[in-house]
Amino acid sequence: MSASGAPLLAGIRVIEVGQVLVGPYSAMLLADLGADVIKVEPPEGDISRRVSASYFASLNRNKRSIVLDLGTDEGQEELGRLASDSHALLVNMKASTIRKLGLTYDTLRRWNARLVCVAITGYGLDGSRADRPAFDYIVQAETGVAAMTGEPDGPPELAGYSAVDNSAAVFAALGLVAALVRGEGGQIDVSLHDVMLSQLNYKAAAVLNDGVEPARLPSGGHSFYTPAQLFETADGHLAVFVSHDDFWQRLAGELAGPDLAADVRFATMADRAANRDELTRALRPIWRQRATHEWVDRLTALGVPVGPVASLGDALGSDLVAEREMVVQVAIDDGGVVRAVGNPVKVDGVTTRYTGPPGLGDHTDELRGAVR
Repeated sequence: MSASGAPLLAGIRVIEVGQVLVGPYSAMLLADLGADVIKVEPPEGDISRRVSASYFASLNRNKRSIVLDLGTDEGQEELGRLASDSHALLVNMKASTIRKLGLTYDTLRRWNARLVCVAITGYGLDGSRADRPAFDYIVQAETGVAAMTGEPDGPPELAGYSAVDNSAAVFAALGLVAALVRGEGGQIDVSLHDVMLSQLNYKAAAVLNDGVEPARLPSGGHSFYTPAQLFETADGHLAVFVSHDDFWQRLAGELAGPDLAADVRFATMADRAANRDELTRALRPIWRQRATHEWVDRLTALGVPVGPVASLGDALGSDLVAEREMVVQVAIDDGGVVRAVGNPVKVDGVTTRYTGPPGLGDHTDELRGAVR
């Protein structure tokens, strides 16, 4: 049980100068954990306000909004006043824009030497690509993610969601909190390109140390483990992940009995990897004999890691999501309610509260008065 029951980041003020996804999502994660996030918006507002109410709400709940024109002396003065009474600033823009608008530690330290400034960019605040525009899909292509995704005989593919932006948002929040724990101000530099390479860890290690490029395997097969991929069933698809020999013995016995379990070609993890194609050919017709839910029920009972390929709608409507309280409701300006995915960090003794996204400039007068 939490000693106080207070949110983890209660008393921490974060200024967000963000647009669309990566910056707003990073700041929202902090806001969900109790930080007072002040969203600084230009007079026309965050671009995502014009996408849809649900899109904006899914990235901007639990915040306050102030309108500042950072291209003016007055806007810069107001930003400085906010910085003087804040713990951190988080921004996602091109490097040149970040500097032009005075959103770096070097510029803002005169207002608050303990301010933590986090810049999320495509390729870093400095360097040969610092001012090149970058988007999630571009970085997926550039870092090898697209090349290693898809069927072996098909074209490269992108992930079905904004994998780079969402990952960078979490890293930015981590860097910000780590700097706050240290207790000193300074500049944190988080690049989308760096983040994606970091997440390729063991695949990158194979290239760097052994010169082995990651190969695309059928049905999303894992590089080292097998069977660890998608399989077609009688009515859909499922994922199975056999990471060690005990799982294999349980799976093989259930699928085809003792003969398959005793087959020396598949006895160990190394054997199965060496005979991947033979094993996959042997298993495919077996999986097609039963419906997905039957396999899931039978194998889950044996402790074998397996799961259905579900639609997002089915996933959101699952008993597990309800049990974990991962779908929440937030109010929006017109009096309606938007349903969204909740914060995944659960804190013993603390109830996460969700308030609706702010209207554009809702807190401008309040915040200007508070910092003068």
